[in-house]
Amino acid sequence: MHIKQAAYVKSSANIAQCPPTTQPEYAFIGRSNVGKSSLINMLTGQRRLAKTSATPGKTLLINHFAINGGEWYLVDLPGYGFAKRSKSERTRLENMIASYLLQREPLCNVFVLIDCRHEPQAIDLEFMRWLGESRVPFSIVFTKADKLGSQRLAHNVEAYMARLAEEWEPLPPHFVTSSETRLGRDQLLDYIESINA
Repeated sequence: MHIKQAAYVKSSANIAQCPPTTQPEYAFIGRSNVGKSSLINMLTGQRRLAKTSATPGKTLLINHFAINGGEWYLVDLPGYGFAKRSKSERTRLENMIASYLLQREPLCNVFVLIDCRHEPQAIDLEFMRWLGESRVPFSIVFTKADKLGSQRLAHNVEAYMARLAEEWEPLPPHFVTSSETRLGRDQLLDYIESINA
């Protein structure tokens, strides 16, 4: 798939405010500071489409981006495991994310971002378990592959998938990416294209 055009559409505080579209949507989510904005910018070929920040937890709304004039939509969701948020703010964000993931009809797939440098984290495993139990289709995107040597990278990804295999059959699809080297870009876009087709 070739992305010729990517444009910001709107930010929504709840599902009712989301754009009225029936075109396929693909949501990106992960823990704070997992490299979500960088990945979105790498996929779309635009360096400043999604705002990157040195401060974790900056995305607080549901952000829609139209791809190729609205053929499909890329959706940037707030991270979970919210950094430095009050309890009421955390609850608001959790409810907003859950209602989008459970009720948004055009949603085709959720890409759960995982930093490939870390061991499996309980919060990520719990979130994927919840997606599975809720019958929300998802795939795993390992980010920051350029931060590890090839052997360590392969070992970490293998170990992660082995941990998931204790609970999942079949395993969810997974992709290994780097926003720096553009690793995994074609595979991710081809996967989206296959679902669209």
